[in-house]
Amino acid sequence: MGSRNVVEFEDFFPAMVEKLGAEGFMKELSNGFQLLVDGDKGVITFESLKRNSALLGLKEMSDEEVVCMLREGDLDGDGALNEMEFCTLMLRLSPELMNNSRNLLVEAIINFYALCQICIN
Repeated sequence: MGSRNVVEFEDFFPAMVEKLGAEGFMKELSNGFQLLVDGDKGVITFESLKRNSALLGLKEMSDEEVVCMLREGDLDGDGALNEMEFCTLMLRLSPELMNNSRNLLVEAIINFYALCQICIN
């Protein structure tokens, strides 16, 4: 069987969530977004993703693969990824996290309400 240049994704996200907690993990995803964002536009564009693909270990990614990645995560159809779309895409890439997403959602809601209580008091 001939070898092809295939991007393999090893799912480290469950271990990261276990170590960092849901809030810490979301902060890390936000940091990842900031690494890839187009500073002028505030979103991840084709150009910013192509320019920064080496940070992801994907410097050999073709233009077509970059476009496909953007399309996969572009929920509002604007051709770019905002932070919410980026985080959603990253979570979708992790099957184990998707299976455990209910627990993460519950933890995030609890943390949100706890933060609201602190702000109110």
